[in-house]
Amino acid sequence: MVSSSPRILLCGDVLGRLNQLFKRVQSVNKSTGPFDALLCVGQFFPDTADNLEEVANYLDGLSPIPISTYFIGDYGAGATRFLSAAAKIPSNKGFKMDGLEVCPNLYWLKGSGKFSFHGLSIFYLSGRQIPDAEGNGRYSRDDVDALRALAEEPGVVDIFMTNEWPSGVWNRTDLSEAALGVSDPSGSDPVVAELAVEIKPRYHIAGTKDVFYAREPYSNDDAVHVTRFLGLATVGNKEKQKFIHAISPTPASAIPASEIHLKPPNTTVSPYDIEGTSNHLREQAKRPANSDSANQYWRFDVSKKRPRHDGLSGERLCFKYTSSGACAQGKKCSYRHDEDAREQYLKNVCFDFLNKGRCERGPDCRFRHSLVEEGDILSQGGQGSQNGKSYRTIPEKKCWFCLSSPDAEVHLVLSIGESYYCALAKGPLVEDHALLIPIEHHPNTLTTTSESEVELGKYKDALKVYFKNQEKAVVFFEWIFRSSPHANIQVVPIPLAKASNIQRIFNFAAKKLGFEFSVVASSGDHSEARISLRSKFDGKSNLFYVELPDGNILSYSVADKEKLPVQFGREVLAGLLNMADRADWRNCKLSKEDELQMVEKFKKGFEELDPAA
Repeated sequence: MVSSSPRILLCGDVLGRLNQLFKRVQSVNKSTGPFDALLCVGQFFPDTADNLEEVANYLDGLSPIPISTYFIGDYGAGATRFLSAAAKIPSNKGFKMDGLEVCPNLYWLKGSGKFSFHGLSIFYLSGRQIPDAEGNGRYSRDDVDALRALAEEPGVVDIFMTNEWPSGVWNRTDLSEAALGVSDPSGSDPVVAELAVEIKPRYHIAGTKDVFYAREPYSNDDAVHVTRFLGLATVGNKEKQKFIHAISPTPASAIPASEIHLKPPNTTVSPYDIEGTSNHLREQAKRPANSDSANQYWRFDVSKKRPRHDGLSGERLCFKYTSSGACAQGKKCSYRHDEDAREQYLKNVCFDFLNKGRCERGPDCRFRHSLVEEGDILSQGGQGSQNGKSYRTIPEKKCWFCLSSPDAEVHLVLSIGESYYCALAKGPLVEDHALLIPIEHHPNTLTTTSESEVELGKYKDALKVYFKNQEKAVVFFEWIFRSSPHANIQVVPIPLAKASNIQRIFNFAAKKLGFEFSVVASSGDHSEARISLRSKFDGKSNLFYVELPDGNILSYSVADKEKLPVQFGREVLAGLLNMADRADWRNCKLSKEDELQMVEKFKKGFEELDPAA
């Protein structure tokens, strides 16, 4: 909750006319300010090198920038010079979505992403479809994919910044009083339109067309709020079109539910033909392999075991489907739902490698950069071929969980026994979220030796006491794939007040996905149900099971082609705990310093219970 609404200035294409822009900003600030920030859309740099001296005065620090200014139009004369220098600044290294500082008070929003400003959730897409003469300012499909993934996260987006207009935004509205050129398709982009449909921002800001246009609010499918589109003209344009505009939106997170759904009387239906925008991307995908668009992208082709440029070269993989087996867009999704790619992903093959044929992380990437092929050597688990197929697993030296591997994050280890070790989870769902992992490189915990099982039971009993002292119950679950590389049991503490709902919510989630759990009952002895499950598991099938606080086990045998999300257990518990934004571990990564502090805190409370002590 914020105490007051931030005051934001919006600006169209600057074209390097910084003197005129900031003179206008200072005038507006003096008369109706103060304002908190200036957001610039459209081309930020000049058309020619003739105006570079004016730009250099500001970017080199000779003239001060009077307000925090953010821009996405990273193209035009001089863009290469100034932006390459900004990218080399040490403070701009690493993963930054809230802007790279070009000079004091000026921030380049590079690529695509989201950031929070005074409580406002701001999404942006830098660049446009066509690069400038220097090759700058072209967004990639990766930038688009990233926004689509961000759009699936919970919460309402307050502002969406794009350089080009969304194609068709002028549809289904009265243009009788609009400026000439509003409905001209030049300067608009159907990909931006599709993103607007998915992101559903409260405000969508764009430049490029050199006209001012404030469209009537429009309704969004599957959302209670409306969207207001604002197209802004170029700074200093000859037609005196409005190039600067002020808004003061209350962050959606601070608006009561009873208010955010209110629609102004002039609200229209959505201007976008969803099927049409989706078809546009599919048409792009059908362009010849030698076309400019097709040359940007790769397609994963499992039949040839290598990337290729022919066929649907522009139709990229849907990350949501590839990683989880489900996509909320369904048939409307413009990205490919490929079962073969998903099967490779589940075998730890790098998504970027599958999607583009290459991975920019190189040796720093922890995933495979080669396909797992049929007929390869058998897994180290000693299992034979199933259904005529056999697969190789990740070599132990590349395994995250083998303590001898250079990729193992041993600073997360809490305790090491004879057959098992306990470690904090990477990207934990909750504090003290832990893992129980066999020391031996083994694909599941149900086919380990009886001696190993005894030690596992001791660890589980100790963890139950540890969490009981904190007034928490504990849930254990394991997702066993037929080609699992190294087993791990997830250990998630749950407040006692919610423990009685665990079985209900897992059954509810299963019903939503169209299956039912089998219940392996426990009659007092909590180890009884697990003993029964171990006796029934053949080691050749896919299985998900969860051990409940009462000792009962819910299990489900998953068919090879069945679509059960990889993070199913975590997603269900995130829902139970009202933490939907933490369902994906990648959203919950901590610094190494924070991880070390959590490890020390856990060890201190666990030392008297530790079976390995």
